[in-house]
Amino acid sequence: MHIELPDKVRLIINKLTDEGFEAYAVGGCVRDCLLGKEPNDWDITTSATPIQVKSLFRRTIDTGIQHGTVTIMLGNDGFEVTTYRIDGAYEDSRHPKQVTFTASLEEDLKRRDFTINAMAYNDEKGIVDLFDGLSDIKRKKIRAVGEPADRFNEDALRILRAVRFAAQLDYEIDEKTLKAVEELAPNLSKISAERIRMELQKLLMSKNPEKLLTLYETGVTGVILPEFDLMMETSQNTPHHMYSVGIHTIEALKNSVRFDENLSENDIKIIRLTMLLHDSGKPAAKTTDEDGREHFKGHSAFSEGITSEVMHRLKYDNDTLNKVKRLVRYHDHRKKLTEARVRQTIVLISKELMPLWFIVRRCDICAQSLMYREEKLKDIDECEEIYNRIIKRGDCLSIKELALTGSDLMELGIKPGPKLGEILNRLFDEVLDVPEHNTKEYLTERVINIYKEEFS
Repeated sequence: MHIELPDKVRLIINKLTDEGFEAYAVGGCVRDCLLGKEPNDWDITTSATPIQVKSLFRRTIDTGIQHGTVTIMLGNDGFEVTTYRIDGAYEDSRHPKQVTFTASLEEDLKRRDFTINAMAYNDEKGIVDLFDGLSDIKRKKIRAVGEPADRFNEDALRILRAVRFAAQLDYEIDEKTLKAVEELAPNLSKISAERIRMELQKLLMSKNPEKLLTLYETGVTGVILPEFDLMMETSQNTPHHMYSVGIHTIEALKNSVRFDENLSENDIKIIRLTMLLHDSGKPAAKTTDEDGREHFKGHSAFSEGITSEVMHRLKYDNDTLNKVKRLVRYHDHRKKLTEARVRQTIVLISKELMPLWFIVRRCDICAQSLMYREEKLKDIDECEEIYNRIIKRGDCLSIKELALTGSDLMELGIKPGPKLGEILNRLFDEVLDVPEHNTKEYLTERVINIYKEEFS
C-alpha cells in the first residue's frame, strides 16, 4: 500500500535512512492518508538519537529534546522528528517518569494510544501495522494499543481522545476500550483544563457532536462537565418540549451541523458552545405548577451565569466567552416582528452575532416538540428577512452611527458629562424607531426643541 509523501518528508526520511538509520512517517498523518484526508502535519519517528538527527540537518529546534523530539526546519516548514522510545512509569496520568531511547520501532509503536494511530510508513517498507490498525479502520473501530487500562493510565487524556476520535471519524469504540474509559474516567481530574478544553472542543466541532452522550454514559462528563449531567437528569414536562434538557441539548447540537458549510471554524466553535450551554440554567430555574407542568422562567440568565463558570474553568479566551455568553443569554429572545423591534434586537445582540443568533434559534426550535414548530421557524425566517432589509438599507444601529455626534452637541453648548450621554442615548432610541430621522438637521432641531433649558 503506497502513500504519497510530501517532498520534504521524503527528503528527511531518505537522509536518515541513507545514513544507516530507520525513519518513518508515523501516527495521525499515516491514518489520515489511509482515510483519504490531507494530514494537518507530518510526524517522523527514527532510530537516530536527537544528537544524531541534529548533526544531519542544518536548521533544527530542540522542541522536546529530553523526550527525543527535534523539529527540522526546511524553508518555512517544521517537521517533528522523534527518536524511538520506551516510556517509563507514569506517576501523574500524563508524564512518564523517564524516557529511554530504543532502536526498536515496535517498542515505540507499543506506547501509542490507539491502533489507528500506531502505524508507520516509508517508501521502502510500506505500511508497518503491528497492531492491526488497518483492520480497525475497515471495521470503523477505536481500539487501544495493547491493554486499554495501561494506555489510559499513561495519559488520562486518552480517555477523552477515544470519544473525540469516534466523533471525528464516525467510529464506534471497541468494547474493551469503552469499558476502560468508564472505569478510569475519574483520572481525568488530573488533567489540565487547557487539554480538556482542546479535546472537548474537537469533539463538539466534529460532524458527530452527539457523541457527547458517550461521555455522559461513561461518566466522563461527571468529571469534566458536571453541568451536563444535571441537564440529563432534568425533565421538561411542557407541551413545547419532548426531551429532557440534556437530550434536547444533544438534538440542538446535531441540528447545528447542517449549518457548518457556510461558517468559519471560529463561528462553528461559537455555535457549538452556545448549543451545549444554552439551557444549562434550566435545572436551577425549574419549577412545577399544581397541574404538574414544568416551567423554566428566567433560565436564560441562569444559563449565562453557568456558561461563564464553565468557560472560565476551561480557560476559554475572552472573545469566545463573551460571544457565547451573549448568544446564550438571548437564545430565546422574542419580540414582535416590526422593523423597530428587530433593530432593537440587533443592538441587543450585536450586528456581528445576528447571523449566528438566527442559527441558534433554528437549532433550538428544531430540538423542541412539534407544537408550533412551523410557526416558530416562520417567525425566524421573517425576522431574518427584516434584518437583511435593515442591513442593506444601512439603518443606524449604534450611537457611533448617529448623524449628530458628541462634538456637535458641545458646539450647540452642551457641556461634556453624563447629560451629553443621556441626550445621545435619547436620540439613538428615537432613530431606532424612525431611522429616517437620522439626519444632522433633524437631530439638531430635535435637541434644540427638547433641551432648550441646556442653553440658557
